[in-house]
Amino acid sequence: MRILSSIICLAFVAIAAKAQTSTHMLGLGPSNVLDTYLTPEKFRGTGYTYLYVRDYAPTDTLRRWTTTIEHEVDFSKTKDRSGNTTNLEATYNLYWARYYNLQPISHLRVQVGGAANVCFGGIYDLTSSNNPGQARAALNIMPSATAGYDFRIGGQRFSARYELNLPLVGVMFSPNYGQSYYEIFCQGNYDHNIVPTTFISAPNFRQIASIDWHFSQRLSLRLAYLGNYQQAKVNNLKQHVYTNRFMIGITKTLR
Repeated sequence: MRILSSIICLAFVAIAAKAQTSTHMLGLGPSNVLDTYLTPEKFRGTGYTYLYVRDYAPTDTLRRWTTTIEHEVDFSKTKDRSGNTTNLEATYNLYWARYYNLQPISHLRVQVGGAANVCFGGIYDLTSSNNPGQARAALNIMPSATAGYDFRIGGQRFSARYELNLPLVGVMFSPNYGQSYYEIFCQGNYDHNIVPTTFISAPNFRQIASIDWHFSQRLSLRLAYLGNYQQAKVNNLKQHVYTNRFMIGITKTLR
């Protein structure tokens, strides 16, 4: 009960805090998709990502703490090795992170903490009439850390930042091997479809490396690389969605 009360308290603190920065980014890059519920084939293609990041200022009572919220929307169109089968993949990821702020040396900022990740998505086979789709839903608790460094080049201000999210524990939805969605949702035949996961069964990994050019007091141009590697092996099924994106966007500082 105390743990639940603490989580609710932190959520209200985050909402009440004043926003520092907000970032809108668009990205393009390769995607690699596998879901053995549909087919043992791996699919590769091009994907697109929209990423929105909002950082919240520390409060008066928790001066060393910062909250970061990220909304990530991915869409990919992929083909198998023969080029005869086309899949569409879409995923929405919400990351809610709480960080403890450190400054070991001048111009260097380090944050350590944890993130909660909620994931919804699906894969659809455009060329198959038998078992054409697969849904994805998961909740993950992930250790997280960031490092940022401010520097100048020719009188212009820049900031470099790296963010890392590692797997720990979670829970996900998955049909069992050979089980149809009709059995799950129409006949109500539950067969271990809500599965606890760990860093062994679902070794998800995410990283962001970025550079900001502060061309004005409130606006920055951000260039970044985003790598999101979501994978799992549960119910005798394997799935993964590997995305690599080169991102560009604008960061706005809110006073």
